[in-house]
Amino acid sequence: MAWNNQSVSVREFILLGFPCSREIQVILFMFFSTIYLLTLMGNGAIICAVCWDQHLHNPMYILLGNFAFLEIWYVNSTVPNTLINFLSETKTISFTGCFLQLYFFFSMGSTECFFLSAMAFDRYFAICYPLHYATVMTGQRCFNLAISCWVCGFLWYLVPVILISQLPFCGPNEIDHFVCDSGPLLTLSCAPAPMSKLISYTLSSLIILLSFFFILISYALVLLAVLKLPSAASRHKAFSTCGSHLSVVLLFYGTIMVMHVSPGSSHSTLMPKIMTLFYAMVTPLFNPLIYSLRNKEMKNALQKVLEKKVLGQTSLKAI
Repeated sequence: MAWNNQSVSVREFILLGFPCSREIQVILFMFFSTIYLLTLMGNGAIICAVCWDQHLHNPMYILLGNFAFLEIWYVNSTVPNTLINFLSETKTISFTGCFLQLYFFFSMGSTECFFLSAMAFDRYFAICYPLHYATVMTGQRCFNLAISCWVCGFLWYLVPVILISQLPFCGPNEIDHFVCDSGPLLTLSCAPAPMSKLISYTLSSLIILLSFFFILISYALVLLAVLKLPSAASRHKAFSTCGSHLSVVLLFYGTIMVMHVSPGSSHSTLMPKIMTLFYAMVTPLFNPLIYSLRNKEMKNALQKVLEKKVLGQTSLKAI
């Protein structure tokens, strides 16, 4: 009961972000705003291409469309507030807002792990069992797979967020980060919380490591199957598709493993901010570039989307 009385003393947190001069803050605001807009445009273009092009109405691109939609909400969970704080004098976030950001940020990250695993499994099944793929991976099963990724992702980190939110926070209220992360929040708690810390670390490590090894095994089996293909063109197409997926996997997992799996990682230095910045903002920007530049079908679909847009604008001007 005493914990609950103490916890109300902190009604907001201060996100210190990147301490620097006002001029640098403005430059960072402009730079990250550009990245943010490009991310929204790139992933939005993939969603439009998947929706409008009938050739992309298959499981691989349906999963990719969901993944692009996820990336949009992933950056929206943290970036708008970060941009506001660059220009804000107080840099505050409410107690409720902080834990909502923590929940959605980690839920989106967990959902991304599930989707990357689902996309790896889809490519494994399509390449290793091509004769059965069309009959097994139906539209309904693909829909169920996508829904499962969303549901599992949003349930995965729910318990740690609830546990951390129930801890007593009686000051100080400064978070040495630009987002509400579990590590800094656990550090600010007025009472030791070994169980909350253990559950948070365990669930983060499990989803990252299990999904990463599942993806590696899937693509290892794909590689073995691709090497047995008689046609050089077929091998090239399979390598190109899987290569883009692996690029996304390495970009995403390389940084989150440093942050959430490495034991004893510090949450009071600049490195965690850089790592978080990379997988929260930079990776979602690269994903549409990787998929569109290395995939011929996606490039053709994006070109059609641009042509439709240009034709639509021309028609409006003519009217």
